[in-house]
Amino acid sequence: MSLFDYDEAFSRNIGWVTAPEQALLRAKRIAIAGMGGVGGGHLLTLARLGVGAFNLSDFDRFDIANFNRQAGAMMSTLGLPKVDTLRDMALDINPLLDVRLFPDGIDDHNLDTFLENVDLYVDSLDFFAFEARKKMFKACAQKGIPAITAAPLGMGTAFLAFVPGSMTFEEYFRMEGHDEFEQGLRFLMGLAPARLHMRYLVDPSRVRLDLKKGPSTIMACQLCAGIAATQALKILLKRGEVITAPYGLHFDAYANTLVRTYVPWGNNNPIQRLKLIIGRKLLGKKLAHAVPVKTADAPLRVIDKILDAARWAPSGDNTQVWRFEIVDEQHVIIHGFDTRDHVVYDVDGRPSQISLGALIENIHIAAGYFGLQISCTRRSTTTNETQPVFDVRLTPDPSIKPSKLYDYIKIRAVQRRPLHTRSLTADEKQSLEAAVGGQFKIQWLEGVGKRWRMAKLLFQNAKIRLTMPEAYQVHKSIIEWDVQFSEDRLPDQAVGLDPVGLKLMKWAMQSWQRVQFLNRYLAGTWLPRLQLDLAPGIACGAHFIISASVIPQTVDDYVEAGRALQRFWLTATQLGLQMQPEMTPLIFSWYVQQDRRFSTEDSLWPQAQRLRQRLADLIGEQSLQHAIFIGRIGAGQPATARSTRLPLSKLIYQPAQP
Repeated sequence: MSLFDYDEAFSRNIGWVTAPEQALLRAKRIAIAGMGGVGGGHLLTLARLGVGAFNLSDFDRFDIANFNRQAGAMMSTLGLPKVDTLRDMALDINPLLDVRLFPDGIDDHNLDTFLENVDLYVDSLDFFAFEARKKMFKACAQKGIPAITAAPLGMGTAFLAFVPGSMTFEEYFRMEGHDEFEQGLRFLMGLAPARLHMRYLVDPSRVRLDLKKGPSTIMACQLCAGIAATQALKILLKRGEVITAPYGLHFDAYANTLVRTYVPWGNNNPIQRLKLIIGRKLLGKKLAHAVPVKTADAPLRVIDKILDAARWAPSGDNTQVWRFEIVDEQHVIIHGFDTRDHVVYDVDGRPSQISLGALIENIHIAAGYFGLQISCTRRSTTTNETQPVFDVRLTPDPSIKPSKLYDYIKIRAVQRRPLHTRSLTADEKQSLEAAVGGQFKIQWLEGVGKRWRMAKLLFQNAKIRLTMPEAYQVHKSIIEWDVQFSEDRLPDQAVGLDPVGLKLMKWAMQSWQRVQFLNRYLAGTWLPRLQLDLAPGIACGAHFIISASVIPQTVDDYVEAGRALQRFWLTATQLGLQMQPEMTPLIFSWYVQQDRRFSTEDSLWPQAQRLRQRLADLIGEQSLQHAIFIGRIGAGQPATARSTRLPLSKLIYQPAQP
């Protein structure tokens, strides 16, 4: 068994990135064209960052002239293909990497394949590969793929980024229609308008654009890798400022200088055009006639890794309604429980049972990643539905194909803040509908009208939540204040309120009397209802209802529903979509359907009855009868604050003492 452990291997990244962000990096695919001076450094740096998949291209082999700067150039690799050598070096860092090779280079026939499912393109082509570079950046622009380039210049690097919505590569460099010499000049001048490297060039004759040669240093290549990987991290994690064209960065370690460059209109800029005229004279006539130059903790068991992933299943208010009893490496007993006795939202334990289903689905996905199949059965001898027990057995299965959803288990989170209002694409909806399986279907509430109706319903629903003493007890116990992350509760920074709203909420939550005072005299429910219900209800791509083909009734029905929900949620995360549950209207509907009073506050019962009728009018009575989950979904930024999970050691089952 391999001693490699991804989490341990990249654990020292945590601090500069969060654990969920590290998991997100693992799920990303980067395309790198060129495995030479900068490409090899890019690959190894990004591999050590923990990026999990690469598309690599290079048709060249290592020779002696590569020794001064190229990561894979050694006596042992002379004459070997660069792409094979760097692939092996990267796999030596992370044997779990998904690497796709393009050893014949990139042309019109395989360009689309090279960029398939790519999250970022890192340009590492030879400086003089102008036609290939233009095609690559054009394809990235058409496909909406961010593309970055970091050029090694002297003992520094010049960086440019071309992302969707910013200036394109051709708009910046203006290379089309020019000969190779002019393209080289335009590329060089566009990359480094500050020309920091030229201050200490001791032998200008070595710069030969006409001969496609130039001096290089390992320091520049390594600086390229550092700056490009840093910007790649910001792009992939969607945090931090990314300098995009016509802005750029030029850092020169020898000159002790960092410049933020700005070339409006790119090489069409009047000052830039003047520089090009001067450059033609200096590098063209003079150099074209020059004489050519010759040139360690012990690794976790597989079962521990599976359960460590499984524990990231969603659960109401982060209650984590499961404990693990590890019988051996092929048998785990899950001891479930619910919170119906003290949580008003856990009606009949249904939400907890859905959470247990999500946990089991996580085990299924994680086991498949390690080549294991699972069987899961609920013990029929357990008569107490509040504490269901499941036997999970794992068996090797060489035919199993690991699910790509594994990479998103720890990333999946709740985003309670407003999302983008663009509609989901047909492909996105098709993927989500396929994820839930044939026993379930999805109803979409799309468009401004339906989103508005759902937002108003949520606004009305929230008044019940915020004026119910039973809900107050729950809210008071599950919020952890002044934190970004919480292992066993909901951090206040993830609630979705602005700073003013949070301060007001923290003050009010000190006692039920304060809540009542705020609600009675200061319209205390309006601010949270506007920020947490109405605004997010409008600002999303769609609301959705997941319904079972048969009305769910048993524990097993809701467990199966939870498995479908988890596949849906992980698929949404894979698609870059954010999600938030909207379960309380459905929960209050369950109470009304059973004619069960849920509060000592009598005035809330007729409100709940009206709420259920509005929900039935909106989605249909049959859908409401079959519904197991309601939520909202859309494109948007990932949540910066979230609930984490208890460590696996705290989730081990402890039998009750006699």
